[in-house]
Amino acid sequence: MINLIAPVLIVEDDSFMQQRLRLILLDIGYADKDLHFMGSIAEVERLVDYQQVALALIDLGLPDGSGIVLIEKLSQLRAEIPVLVISAWSTENMIINALQAGATGYILKERDDIELKVSIRSVLKGGAPIDPFIARHILNKIPLQTDTPAEAVTGTAGQELHAVNLTQREHQILNLVASGLSNQEIANHIFLSRHTVETHIRSVYRKLAVTNRTKAISRAREMGLL
Repeated sequence: MINLIAPVLIVEDDSFMQQRLRLILLDIGYADKDLHFMGSIAEVERLVDYQQVALALIDLGLPDGSGIVLIEKLSQLRAEIPVLVISAWSTENMIINALQAGATGYILKERDDIELKVSIRSVLKGGAPIDPFIARHILNKIPLQTDTPAEAVTGTAGQELHAVNLTQREHQILNLVASGLSNQEIANHIFLSRHTVETHIRSVYRKLAVTNRTKAISRAREMGLL
């Protein structure tokens, strides 16, 4: 069963998209009173108490600027808050900037309601959903592996490790994930709340550019992190 965290901040200026998201969130199980729709950065800044936000769905193309400004602010004030970008923008710079600003996941508006619902459910479960188009784009940027001397492979792994830059806590939790422990078991083991553990895991997913545990473990091993 999904743990519905409320209230939800939805920053979207298009009325049709607002209605789509409202119906999707109601179908997931939210009450209408849990949903707070805003149409601009100025409106969010004027009316929203960031300390009360539990989940954010943010568009990037807003009438008075980029939603990345809001992602950065939420990330600075409440790093544990899941932030899902739902946008029509699919340019590389916008995607990278949003993820670097602290977005948990990124899905395109062109996806159907079922795909949007799956992405929101994934975020609520601690996942980091990435739109298939964006995932393919990222994969196309990764060069194919070629026969390389062992020394060079080791060097590359070292560079990757530095580039990913996991914190000591994230690396500890990644190792526990690889050992097969559940989020609650990890929390018990290192004396943290499950919510804090899930926040760290989302951060690891984002840094490794993956969306689930299996891919995180595989990617981490490829990069010499495990």
